[in-house]
Amino acid sequence: MSIEINSKQTVMSKEKLLEMLKTMLLIRHFEERIYYLFLQGIMPGTMHLYKGEEAVAAGVCANLTDDDIITSTHRPHGHAIAKGVSIESMMAELFAKKTGCCKGKGGSMHIGDLEKGMLTSIAIVGGNIPVATGCALAFKMRKENRVAVSFFGDGATNEGAFHEAVNMAAIWDLPILFVCENNFYGASTPASKVMKITDIADRASAYGIQGKIVDGNDVTAVYAVTHEAVEKAKHGKGPTLIECKTYRHGGHSRTDGCGYRPKGEKEEWLKKDPIVRLKKQLIKTEIITEVRVKEIEKEIEQRIDKAVEFAKSSPAPQDLFKDVLIES
Repeated sequence: MSIEINSKQTVMSKEKLLEMLKTMLLIRHFEERIYYLFLQGIMPGTMHLYKGEEAVAAGVCANLTDDDIITSTHRPHGHAIAKGVSIESMMAELFAKKTGCCKGKGGSMHIGDLEKGMLTSIAIVGGNIPVATGCALAFKMRKENRVAVSFFGDGATNEGAFHEAVNMAAIWDLPILFVCENNFYGASTPASKVMKITDIADRASAYGIQGKIVDGNDVTAVYAVTHEAVEKAKHGKGPTLIECKTYRHGGHSRTDGCGYRPKGEKEEWLKKDPIVRLKKQLIKTEIITEVRVKEIEKEIEQRIDKAVEFAKSSPAPQDLFKDVLIES
């Protein structure tokens, strides 16, 4: 069984749809767990949650292979899980343990696994965008059939790094996707106060590339737009700027009380929850049952339980100065 989506009638298999549902559920449950671990003082550091934006990471990364690379931001958990980074290594990283994906030295904002095609995330706003462009340039020079994807927020599109990286990718027709997760706030500042345009995708025209706008809470729509852009990039037809309009359920960081949001705004967006939307769609088309969804969620909780135990029982790093400089 499959579902046809968008005007070009992209066909998705039952397996692909279930894969994306499981990915989104894993992201959601993982983040809900670490949120409470932080609140309880069990886990050190800080974090920026991805909750509410799961459809973007799941829909984009469902089109990628381990050979394709992504670069991420200070909000990387969803991207990492969708790209296949193990939750055990992520949990250990958040616990600052040696078995973490960055040996316990990076924490929440510096998650990555090169074997899965995720460069270590960069917390500097816009800092990851030129890195992805550099990777895409390397792919083209080596004649490799690979694509780079850079995830970033609406605020990053006002950084010089964004414009320089997009311009370079455009003039050289590089195999890259620029994916803007527009959640309408740069930290606590509404996007409408820092840019005249309504649609960030309009900025693509300034560089002669294609800009696409998609409902970032509809994972099937995100998948379809990404599929088209990946095919285009891998056939030498250059980059695409994809603007995914979405919404983070929580604040910018765990200490953000969201007092700047208008009354009723969050409640309206919760009605568009990407997980609920896909779940209803799959149940309606008889691809899955409510009972099976609950079974999947229980299985995910058990996986997270094991990841927490793995992290807690792992040793702390003892080599603070290792990996700082290249050892000759």
